[in-house]
Amino acid sequence: MTSEREASKNLPQGVMFNAYPDSIGRKLSDTVELLKRPEFDGAFSLFYILPTFFHSDLDRGFSVIDYNFEEELVAAEDLEEIKQLNIKLKFDMVLNHLSVGSPQFQDLLRHGDVSKYKDFFIDWNEFWRGEGELDNDGQILPNEQHLEKLFMRKPGLPILKVQFPDGTVRPYWNTFYQEETYHQLKPEDLSGCEDIPQKLIEPIVRIFNESLAASGNLEGIDLGEMSQYREAVLDIARRKRTYLGQMDLNAKSEKVWDFYDATMKKLSDYGATLVRLDAFAYLHKEPGQPNFFNRPGTWEYLARLRGIAQKYDLTLLPEIHSQYGNKLHEEVSDEGFPIYDFFLPGLVIDALDRGTNRHLLHWIRELVAKNIKPVNMLGCHDGIPVLDLSGGTKCETGLLSEKEIEAVIERILSRGGRVKNLYGPDGTKIAYYQVNATYFSALGEDERKLRLARAIQLFTPGIPQVWYLDLFAGVNNYEAADRRVAGGHKEINRTSLSPYDVEHGLKRIVVRDQLELIKLRNTSSAFHGELTISDSPDHVLELTWANGDCTASLYADLIDLSFTVRLGDSDRVETLLTYR
Repeated sequence: MTSEREASKNLPQGVMFNAYPDSIGRKLSDTVELLKRPEFDGAFSLFYILPTFFHSDLDRGFSVIDYNFEEELVAAEDLEEIKQLNIKLKFDMVLNHLSVGSPQFQDLLRHGDVSKYKDFFIDWNEFWRGEGELDNDGQILPNEQHLEKLFMRKPGLPILKVQFPDGTVRPYWNTFYQEETYHQLKPEDLSGCEDIPQKLIEPIVRIFNESLAASGNLEGIDLGEMSQYREAVLDIARRKRTYLGQMDLNAKSEKVWDFYDATMKKLSDYGATLVRLDAFAYLHKEPGQPNFFNRPGTWEYLARLRGIAQKYDLTLLPEIHSQYGNKLHEEVSDEGFPIYDFFLPGLVIDALDRGTNRHLLHWIRELVAKNIKPVNMLGCHDGIPVLDLSGGTKCETGLLSEKEIEAVIERILSRGGRVKNLYGPDGTKIAYYQVNATYFSALGEDERKLRLARAIQLFTPGIPQVWYLDLFAGVNNYEAADRRVAGGHKEINRTSLSPYDVEHGLKRIVVRDQLELIKLRNTSSAFHGELTISDSPDHVLELTWANGDCTASLYADLIDLSFTVRLGDSDRVETLLTYR
């Protein structure tokens, strides 16, 4: 282990803005104009740009086609202007998977077994060969001892079946999202099929298209009296289908590691300082082990990735969701990496709703005592984590009890949130995962709570990451969440802001107050020093940062939601902000 946290000690300082390229206006240049406004002067030192920055096709950017920037949203001039604002960049490197639309997977679909990328992705049946039985659908069903170890992100086996040029259908490992679209047939699609009489082509096409429109899938296709031609017709339909999906990479292939190296160089060239390793814990896979955070394989991969990152002066931020009781966050920190603080959002909601500092202070004290270097947040592009707060599979004590976690979930759901769960191989729910809501709506759209939540975040150790919509006190977008698209529940917290929304928002007191607090956190040298946590009554939170003679303190009443922020130096102590 790394006794001195080599990676995290070089972690950049300041507050981080977080948005998609088109979260403000229509493209990244509109966000750049926002950051240039006088209201934002001194507010942010970093900008986490989400991966629709790149060419992508699914999961709002996390299904990357390639890491060239998306010209409709981003221009090279935008990056130069951000640099001129002295704002450093953070990007995602989606470690576990690439899009079906990537050049590598498209080459595999075109050339099949002779593709130079044959081993770039994970052939499910090759992976499990000798470790299970072939089922009626043509894929290997792993033995029970393997199945029970699989950590699922969706119902059913994590596969997408793709058709090779030779007509065979192969299952490939697909942990996350997928979409398969079957298209209506035309007579010319069947005209080359010698098995189907010419006079039957038009009736078959008509019946097929009607059946597809009714059922939405091939399983429901019924050709009636012409059922003898069904398999030939389905084969043609499969060849015409289109895919979307995030295909898992085979990290045993050196071509994948060459790709990682080229990607980090490209991100560095864009101006990256921080690189978030999305879904890294799923990368190492081995029969007989879980498909999540295998050891020692995961550490071997991270060590190799860190070696690549050092060539390009990048700091890696491994992103992992896991129960507090499993202590994976500590393992990552002990290996010299900063972590994502997925615990803080739920703890702050609990503290403000119940008026108690007990669980929140337990976590803050642990951050200090164990010298954990986090990037923290309230809201984000994803959901509000809840699974993370529990005791986990080791039956350890969680940051909240199961009853308290359920209470947090119920309160957010009662305020309009949506829930996301994890599933077992048979499709049954095995755990709640996250609740989707804007943070403002999760707090009951109470401006006092949002203001105090932001103050608590800014005084908690780590780099504060600020989701654009929470800064503007955005509310749940139910219309977007109800659209029938993969991951649509997440759109509840991804509303793009128009110029009017920005102008109106900047006139709101809760927005201006947050900006004032953010500027204090971003510019005061007190936050480069040490944190003192005062002993206080259960309903009071008192945190003080000191760096030499410079101090910054927060005194908050968690029941009446009043708080005071003071900034001090060797000559005086000045009250900056008081809210009642």
